[in-house]
This record gives sequence, C-alpha cells and structure tokens, in this order.
Amino acid sequence: MYRAILPDGDMECDEYEKEEYGVNLYTESGDHIAFVPYANLIAVINEDVDTGDEPSII
Repeated sequence: MYRAILPDGDMECDEYEKEEYGVNLYTESGDHIAFVPYANLIAVINEDVDTGDEPSII
C-alpha cells in the first residue's frame, strides 16, 4: 500500500504511475482514484516497508 502525501492531507492507493506532470493513483483492482500534479505532491511513500531494517546512524 502506498500513501500520497499532499499539503492538505494524504490519500491511500495500492498502485501509482508516474506521468510527465504528476502521478495517477489506483486501487488494487486498477480503478483510477486521482491524478495528483507534482506541484501538489510532497511524496509517495510505501507503507509496507519495515523501517526496522535500516542501519542505525552513529
């Protein structure tokens, strides 16, 4: 699962596709949720990543 972080909130999606001017967000079944222009997008994060596997910084 992914989370698109926007300035005024966030949106969950199962897949996303990068385009020239932004990203398209999709459900697990491939239904289109939204198009988010890069100007309105802070980040797309993968929520399935376990951050406990990252090396510690000393």
